[in-house]
Amino acid sequence: MKSKEPVLIDFPSECESGRLLIRAPLPGDGKVVNDAILESFEELRHWMAWAQNRPSVEDSETVVRNASADFALRKDLVFFMFLKETGQFIGGTGLHRINWAVPKFEIGYWCRTSQTGKGYVKEAAARLATFAFEDLGAQRVEIRADAKNERSWRIPEKLGFSFEATLRNDARTPQGELRDTRVYSIVSLRELVSK
Repeated sequence: MKSKEPVLIDFPSECESGRLLIRAPLPGDGKVVNDAILESFEELRHWMAWAQNRPSVEDSETVVRNASADFALRKDLVFFMFLKETGQFIGGTGLHRINWAVPKFEIGYWCRTSQTGKGYVKEAAARLATFAFEDLGAQRVEIRADAKNERSWRIPEKLGFSFEATLRNDARTPQGELRDTRVYSIVSLRELVSK
């Protein structure tokens, strides 16, 4: 893969896990994304820089279309999570901070408030890690989380990711405070476990 321009790398735009359809954004997804963000706004705004203002449906559709374009260009691989049984949109995930020369990726995620605590994020993160190694030739997959967001950093721990470091004063929270970032990684699919 190293010799190809990223835009020329072919891979599926969706995958499935036991309960989830995980797929790239499509034009028209803005409404369901907006509904989930508004439902979850109070929870999201503490952790996500992009969730500082309540978006309109048009705002969400703009984000969806930009994410779709970035996916096609292989700049950032946003995926959406849908329940296979009902088709309900339950959140976003993706492969970010991409370095195609390695290749390495960072998994990110968020889940709508009404669906948290059901193991969907863990399931999606495990599936995306598998996708990264099997379909994209990953040599490293990371998960980074605010050190104060225990629910977020418990996901990589449950999946067998190695804790590498706490990066002190690594970033600012959406509220402008300095934050520490916990970094986890796996460098082989053999390391991935489901606890």
